[in-house]
Amino acid sequence: MYTCVHVSFKPGFIVPNKLVIAVYLPSIYSSNKGTSGKTHQTIQVSKFWADQQLNLDENQEDPEKNEHTDGPVVQPVDKNTIQSNQEEFEPDVSDNTQTDPLKIVHLDLKGAAPKVTYLKEIFPLLASLGANGILLEYEDMFPYEGELAILKSSFAYSPEDIEEIKSLAKQHKLELIPLVQVFGHMEFVLKHKKYFKLREVETFPNSLNPLAPESMELVQDMLTQVMKKHREARWFHIGADEVRGLGESEDSKRWLETNNGDMGRLFLNHVTAVGKFMTKLKRGIKLILWDDMFRKLSSNSIKESGLQDLASPMIWDYTQDLNVKEIGDYISKYEETGFQGVWFASAFKGASGIDQIWTPINHHLNNHLQWQKVITSMPQYKSVRFQGIALTGWQRYEHHTVLCELLPVAIPSLAVCLQTLKYGSFDAKAQSEVQRILGCEIQLSNNECKGVSFPGSDVYQMVKKISDSLESSVRKIMKSYHFRGSFSSYHRKHNFANPRNLAFFKDELKKLMDEWDSFLITFQQVMDAIFYPDTLEEWLEENVNEHIERLNQMVVDVERIIQLNGQPKAVSLVN
Repeated sequence: MYTCVHVSFKPGFIVPNKLVIAVYLPSIYSSNKGTSGKTHQTIQVSKFWADQQLNLDENQEDPEKNEHTDGPVVQPVDKNTIQSNQEEFEPDVSDNTQTDPLKIVHLDLKGAAPKVTYLKEIFPLLASLGANGILLEYEDMFPYEGELAILKSSFAYSPEDIEEIKSLAKQHKLELIPLVQVFGHMEFVLKHKKYFKLREVETFPNSLNPLAPESMELVQDMLTQVMKKHREARWFHIGADEVRGLGESEDSKRWLETNNGDMGRLFLNHVTAVGKFMTKLKRGIKLILWDDMFRKLSSNSIKESGLQDLASPMIWDYTQDLNVKEIGDYISKYEETGFQGVWFASAFKGASGIDQIWTPINHHLNNHLQWQKVITSMPQYKSVRFQGIALTGWQRYEHHTVLCELLPVAIPSLAVCLQTLKYGSFDAKAQSEVQRILGCEIQLSNNECKGVSFPGSDVYQMVKKISDSLESSVRKIMKSYHFRGSFSSYHRKHNFANPRNLAFFKDELKKLMDEWDSFLITFQQVMDAIFYPDTLEEWLEENVNEHIERLNQMVVDVERIIQLNGQPKAVSLVN
């Protein structure tokens, strides 16, 4: 059985290193510079979904698959482009008969993309845990060239990096599946002014206008460049989930007026055109799409599009109380439609809170236990085959949102989920295997892996310390008797305090500052070994800086006020 882990990398703002260092170096601190419960949201997806709203867990709202609603019109395929690509991509993809379903690990590169040196450590670990594939969601980490060069991050992988990733995957017998969004979740493309005109909704960068004259040309160029770097790929994922705002552009409105308001056909026209382009670009390639946009389409609508002959749907659900019967209804529908295969998508991280920093293992274990029930039920479907399951690891819910859990933080969760799929449950044998491979003790009740020694375990341990102790350690000292009584914001504002009272907590305050100083310098080093500078800068800004700056300012203030020897407060005159 193959297991795929989806990893997506998405870089944020690029900040000069000195700004990052300024957050935590002791020299800066001493300067005078002041410095899972379950949430449901109802998403209304245009008129196409008006009759049925989607009740989604917060993790599902954006983890790259949620609101497939609008579909584009078939664009004419550029025969010259196809011809040239056919010549370049020969010979055809080998038709190695797949006997067992794949277990794919999804790497979401739209945030905190790991360096290749870390992937070199992780790939053999994934293989040992039972994965046999990688779903690589490139986003802006792909080294686009020519007119598309604007799309790539400053830290995008180089062509040489991609060759090394492919080599590592092959070495560890991991099927490598590229993922490129072609409709919804194109924020990383449509955020650029150059492509504003291709937005379905003028003010939002979410979805592509399928009828804009240059839209298909853009998609074809992106797919061609990625396919050139993955000539040996047997599978290719074209996304097509959560097409927000479909039908709202003037182009789409005019088309709908003359086509009986058929929003489903608008969606199917575009993805079918993309599918036809891909199969001509690379004969034998097998396509995958997220399934959420199909869920409210009739079987006849899908049949008429011919999409069932081009691609397989990937049914996704990341909740821990996944409805097995509902998933079964989707499978039956896709079987009736004529799809020859279906994929499933679970989640091992990035699906339990939009700003989650510590992975809830039990949440993801329960999700996989439910998916295991679905997998066990597959023999009842006679004409549709279970192709595999992708264990998604969302790094952001979308391009413009904050980072979710870092990959090293989620390794214990991933290990538990993979072994659960291998053994059918997380029994004693599965737990023993996880602990043997990771070199730690899984404690589900405490949601942690004690005594970790896997690649990236230093980041795992240090993120836990920050999550558990940083804010609480600052608040603890602020709640002490003398701090509350003699060092309030009013005292600090007016430089008014008794040095004797401040002396009761001054040394403890400075000691705490020194401890976090030293800790964060080490944290920078371990993060630098795995991630690019933009990840460190963003993670510190979101999870560390506020507390460190507060602590730093308190140290500066206490030293300043002690030097005043208890003089009268500074009074500001108010007219």
